[in-house]
Amino acid sequence: MVHKRLAFIRTFGCQMNERDTETIRGLLQQEGYGFTDHPEDADLILYNTCCVRENPERKVYGQVGQLQELKAKKPELIIGICGCMPQQQEELPILLERLPHVDLFFGTHNIHRLPELLHRIYATGERVVEILDDGGEPVEGLPALRNNDFKAFVTIMHGCNNFCSYCIVPYVRGRERSRTPEAILEEIRSLADRGVKEVTLLGQNVNSYGKDLKLDVDFADLLELINEVPGIRRIRFTTSHPKDISDKLIRQLGRLEKVCEHLHLPVQAGSNNVLKAMNRRYTREYYLEIVEKVRQEVPGISLTTDIMVGFPGESDADFADTLSLVEKAKFDSAFTFIYSPRKGTPATEMPDQVPEEVKKERIYQLIELQNKVSLELNQALVGTQVEVLVEGVSKSDSQMLTGKTRTAKTVVFPGNQGLIGELVKVKITEAQTWSVVGELI
Repeated sequence: MVHKRLAFIRTFGCQMNERDTETIRGLLQQEGYGFTDHPEDADLILYNTCCVRENPERKVYGQVGQLQELKAKKPELIIGICGCMPQQQEELPILLERLPHVDLFFGTHNIHRLPELLHRIYATGERVVEILDDGGEPVEGLPALRNNDFKAFVTIMHGCNNFCSYCIVPYVRGRERSRTPEAILEEIRSLADRGVKEVTLLGQNVNSYGKDLKLDVDFADLLELINEVPGIRRIRFTTSHPKDISDKLIRQLGRLEKVCEHLHLPVQAGSNNVLKAMNRRYTREYYLEIVEKVRQEVPGISLTTDIMVGFPGESDADFADTLSLVEKAKFDSAFTFIYSPRKGTPATEMPDQVPEEVKKERIYQLIELQNKVSLELNQALVGTQVEVLVEGVSKSDSQMLTGKTRTAKTVVFPGNQGLIGELVKVKITEAQTWSVVGELI
């Protein structure tokens, strides 16, 4: 009996990385691989990496470093690192030196070449390193092995042109490259035919979709086209840059029935001084004006955001501006994090780096305030009825199901596992900080 090769894949980072891993799984499945959750059983171990912050990088060095012992026991084992870390020019030599037992390195632009790279290793037994500087046109028709039958990520564009002073993404993902509307619609129609009810459109800045195409189509137009696809019940998207959100797009949020009432709009900071130093190209006043327009167009919309503390030069007054913006904007939730220097970005060289103890004190204050706002907004939902897409069993209680409302609220409620993947009506009975509790209607 021929042994079926098994792959173990660990993914760090954003939803774009998760979507890339689905393509990697699809390519490996075509090559005859199965999959395992146990590294010790694998013939191929792949780490799809993130470099946006320091912590995921440290984890990669630690976890892959520990595989050296397994590699010694199984010399035929192939270990690979892909994604954003090896795409960094300054990081790649360090990876090659510190992890000599790793056989394969490839970046964000050549995932489609994975089968060929593996064939080269099997044929020669030599280490393979292939990092492309430019992604070129998006490669279409790649397979994807998704973990979910009823919701799916769909990448609509790659790369970023914004060059925020703290961010490594444009350097490792390249410049913006939009997929054609036809290719996106073909993928979504195929997903709908397989029973997918919810799609999440992905891009580093979806609001600039189409600017590089020789077509008269923007993101607002694309949403309208997807809204017409039969079978799709919900449309989400992430992420939106505030400087590029148009009045036309805001109107679409209010009129397209399948587009969910949720907007993730990263603000990063509430101080104009810090926003300018970040090269965000909008002011706090402009951001709050956008929030007001969105809420007027879509009453009851939930607004989520990203907020950074401890950016170089951030004073106590600057941080106070961030806290006041949180109070005014009333975000349903926020992804909060401490500024982390990234090699190759302008912010790393800026003066007045904020001490770590100050960063920690500020993040605690920010989290405390945001938790208070989140709980208040969730308490206002008690007694209301909401539509929930049931996503699975609660991790904390196997008798409870969990799912998401159209406004991206997590709802926990008792129910039969046969409801997973279905849209159900739930009455909210209790509010918690990060979720709400309900009962089936």
